Amino acid sequence: MDEQTVNQLTQHTSEALQDLQIDARLTERHLLVIGMSSSEVIGKRIGTSGTTTAAEAIFESVRSFQRKTGVQLAFQCCEHLNRALVVERETAYAKRYDIVAAVPTAKAGGSMATYAFSQMSDPVLVEFISADAGIDIGDTFIGMHIRHVAVPVRSMHKSIGHAHLTMARSRPKLIGGERASYPGRNEHCF
Repeated sequence: MDEQTVNQLTQHTSEALQDLQIDARLTERHLLVIGMSSSEVIGKRIGTSGTTTAAEAIFESVRSFQRKTGVQLAFQCCEHLNRALVVERETAYAKRYDIVAAVPTAKAGGSMATYAFSQMSDPVLVEFISADAGIDIGDTFIGMHIRHVAVPVRSMHKSIGHAHLTMARSRPKLIGGERASYPGRNEHCF
């Protein structure tokens, strides 16, 4: 992967995250789930051609976004680890997530989760989370990790590299029917 392609991955991811932030308004009390297939990013079938170069480029954009917003991060592993997630131990404890005994590798976890695990301060794997928002690069199905109700967020970019891009934020459930009052119908993350 040439330097221009790497720079484009970083730029497009940063711009997509800015689009998400406009809608989701993420802060340090929120959790963002990131799912990524580096194989899809380089134009290959998911799970076939993982690359640390793509993972590193996108991770740097996500880390920069975290520094700006304070949002907590969760990186989804691939299906071989049942889509477990890499989080900081502090996040797992604060949110009372059960830690599981595994460490991601490129062949069982995926390039992004493996790279994130190597870059985080005190990473652990957890099996389930309830994130406030998410970015999915390459159809990795992060929806299972976003709290109800998930609301799609559009970006100026439809893809990162060759990988399809989807994003979502959550909002509180509207309960109570027609008699209920819903202050601020433009709800954002909790």
